[in-house]
Amino acid sequence: MLTPVEVRKQVMDYLEATECTILESSPLHVTVKLSPRADRMLTDRPYYWGFVERTGVDPETLSFSFVFDPEKYDELAAQAAAPAALPRGGAVRPAAGPLPGGIGTAGAADAEAGAEPGAAPAAAPGGVVPPGVSADPEDSILARYFGIVPQLPRIGPGMIRREDVTYGSKRLRQIWSAARDEGKCLQLFEDPGLRQRTTLFSAAYEPWLAVCYKVEMTCDLKREEMHFIAVSLTSGLIVPDFEARLASRELTPRLPENIHIQPSELSVTAGADRLEGYLTSKLALLDYTWAEEARERLRLELSIVDIYYEELLKEQDEEKRLGIEEQYNRRRKETTWQYEPQIAVSAVTYGLFHLRST
Repeated sequence: MLTPVEVRKQVMDYLEATECTILESSPLHVTVKLSPRADRMLTDRPYYWGFVERTGVDPETLSFSFVFDPEKYDELAAQAAAPAALPRGGAVRPAAGPLPGGIGTAGAADAEAGAEPGAAPAAAPGGVVPPGVSADPEDSILARYFGIVPQLPRIGPGMIRREDVTYGSKRLRQIWSAARDEGKCLQLFEDPGLRQRTTLFSAAYEPWLAVCYKVEMTCDLKREEMHFIAVSLTSGLIVPDFEARLASRELTPRLPENIHIQPSELSVTAGADRLEGYLTSKLALLDYTWAEEARERLRLELSIVDIYYEELLKEQDEEKRLGIEEQYNRRRKETTWQYEPQIAVSAVTYGLFHLRST
């Protein structure tokens, strides 16, 4: 289970990677105007984006306030909305301290006059603006009943929507899915640092084809393994734990200055074939006792199904017997699917990594 701090970091990483506009940010929330790229992935508006593509108009993206710790956020909002204790003079003093989400306090003059924070005064007959009158009656009602007036501009179609983004929430799963779909194929370069950028000689970078494989071993039980393997397209060397080689390096999506890429001896297709062959030979050396035990359980379950339907299949009525046969075959098929040992391999992430030659 992820903490609100970890959820916030993952969401912020995605928003920054998709070049969204951060309007406000605090440890408890972030208010953001989505970029067109993020809006397409997160808002499920295919008809709108189809209209934008057909007409060529400038897109209006949505804005959200993502709250990572709703309890603390609401607690602070309630504290700011509650009136402070009355001093002897009877004037109401505003609570001190800003709130996340743009919820702040008005100045002392506005508080004493009863005016709403940020509200435009409405003109009275004769041009005199009475104190405490708002030009926007909707904001006035909101402030009167809830004590909170939105301070942020309403950007995009509609108002800024609040969503609680916590572990297990629908929006967080959607962001994970979008990041996984967009991050399947990568091309990254090792950051050479300032010293290499200013030196006279160009540094040589070696291209690596890396694939993160997920291996699923299933029967009536299930086991998953992750294998991050890479092959050098220059030398053909295969590195089984490529994540360890990347852990100590800073990577950038852009080609750095004053470096050159070594020519590849292997094509991407040939490199992928080598990785698949290496993983296949590695899986062949595993202990498959679990598969033999699963097949034994399968034989036992099928024998139980056969014994159960043996007498039922002797039904004399043709229509009933055909129905029983269909049920019998379906039960055997379901039992086989559940207990038959299988191994499935899929590529989760893959890409080209250009690293300094050693």
